Amino acid sequence: MVHLLLILSGVTLGMAMPLPDYYSYSTAVGDGSGTEYSTEYDGRVTGIRVWEYSNAYIRGIQLRYDGNWTTPVCTSYGNPLEMTLRGNESFIQVSGKYYSGYIYEIMFVTSRGRSLKVGQSYGNSFNFYPTNDGSQLRFLSGRQNGNGITSIGAHWAVY
Repeated sequence: MVHLLLILSGVTLGMAMPLPDYYSYSTAVGDGSGTEYSTEYDGRVTGIRVWEYSNAYIRGIQLRYDGNWTTPVCTSYGNPLEMTLRGNESFIQVSGKYYSGYIYEIMFVTSRGRSLKVGQSYGNSFNFYPTNDGSQLRFLSGRQNGNGITSIGAHWAVY
């Protein structure tokens, strides 16, 4: 009976230990008017498309997960700029600028030092990155008003 109690005590102690935290969130920036969006999807992010309103703000964003493109956020009017990841490459930083109700510039940086920069360098700066080593971009969220992206936040996790 004492032996069983010791074994159960060990199980209880093992269960009480906290698990490591492999998720982080970069708080959204921008004024946040309009409808909420999320690009969350199964798999790992393997590509990005961004649409810009001519010499102005970001109109739309679309992520690719393991070869499957999500529904574009906001609008897909015009020709997007696109980046496809290679091999074990991942997005490890998202930065840009916001001003007067819209995201004006966005830049995605990969684990291999490549980047995609779209938009106008105008407004307040933001810089998103994961807080845990080995984390990568999992999805984006924020708000859009039908004309453009009005706020953006980044979700990171180890994949």
